[in-house]
Amino acid sequence: MKYAMFLFFTMVFGLSQAQEKAYDAGEWFKFRVHYGFVTAGYATLEVNNEVLNNKEVYHIKGYGKTTGLSRAFFKVEDNYHSYVDKEKDIPYRFIRDIDEGGYTKDIQIDFNHTTRQALVHNRKKDTKDWVTFPADAQDMVSAFYYLRNRLDASSLKEGETIDINMFFDKENYKFRLKFLGREVIRTRFGKVPTLKFRPYVQSGRVFREKESLTVWVSDDENKMPMLIKADLAVGSLKASLTEFKGLKNSFKIHVD
Repeated sequence: MKYAMFLFFTMVFGLSQAQEKAYDAGEWFKFRVHYGFVTAGYATLEVNNEVLNNKEVYHIKGYGKTTGLSRAFFKVEDNYHSYVDKEKDIPYRFIRDIDEGGYTKDIQIDFNHTTRQALVHNRKKDTKDWVTFPADAQDMVSAFYYLRNRLDASSLKEGETIDINMFFDKENYKFRLKFLGREVIRTRFGKVPTLKFRPYVQSGRVFREKESLTVWVSDDENKMPMLIKADLAVGSLKASLTEFKGLKNSFKIHVD
């Protein structure tokens, strides 16, 4: 379950030069996390306008929780916040407040992109540390929105991979994404043309080198996540987009 929740906030899609925004304030997504027909939980992503330290930013909120019997066996309640520069698509603040089966974390990270120093405040333990990060580093929420804006679908080639610098807790990681091709998938909204990706994370203490994850995003200007699949030892866990509102661009549906 926690891998699926993590994936909501680390989906990335490719790089291009600056272009029209894929999203704006008011965008909202809701996902159903399920094993087959059994619902395990729900997750949402939303974008709002806010001012942080006298700068206009997007305040992006991610929330996920287990429901029903899944919650009785393994309670998950995750809150993520990322405050992103509207023009540069870089994070200024990231908050990770989670409870996953009793495993809890409450961390706030403030990024100084001039000095490339991040102040990591463990609010649970009341400790603070300064950590250096590389240029263009993203947090696990901002990465999704940063790269949605920079995807040039027309130039993607099957098998192509893209790397991005990711800052997670107090460490730097390389996140890698492989483009698997184009596919029309059935959704509750109809048949949707999508771009299919395989996310990887290079080996480290936090992540395994490769996860059996696949992501389908709409092949239009929104680049919205439609379906996520995680192949686990106990079966296949999926996250399907069930509701959305506030899209900046038209939603493309396949017509036979």
